[in-house]
Amino acid sequence: MVLTNSDFKKVTTALDEVQDNGRKIRQIFQGYYDEGEEDMSWEVDAAVVSFSMFSSRWTTEILSALYIAGDKRFNQLRTLLRGISSRTLSDKLTACVKNGLVERIVDDGPPIRVMYRLTSHGRNCGKLLGPLVAYMKIHNDLVVLED
Repeated sequence: MVLTNSDFKKVTTALDEVQDNGRKIRQIFQGYYDEGEEDMSWEVDAAVVSFSMFSSRWTTEILSALYIAGDKRFNQLRTLLRGISSRTLSDKLTACVKNGLVERIVDDGPPIRVMYRLTSHGRNCGKLLGPLVAYMKIHNDLVVLED
């Protein structure tokens, strides 16, 4: 993707703001440690849990599809996510529901219809992943300045 100089600057400025906010959040957390006893293990554990939830190839795609395209039925999601098997999609959706990211909505019909929708937690995760995705696109030279 090729961005204008102006839009590239807007993106990098927004990423700088996200990083600044992250620094402020860390400083707030640090303020709650006892002096000389900085135990960050719970923060590391929280980071590991967070990244492990999103490290699954298909979990990220499912969340992205629902975040961008909105509520979808199973087969609609399978069509959007090229290459995923029905079994894998079913397993990953179950995990997303269990983790509170996705809500499974059953309309008793007839016919019975099942929709998948992001929970507020899932939407917030999507919003938080957006800056990380943008940063990685720039870092991996997928977003460049126009000549």
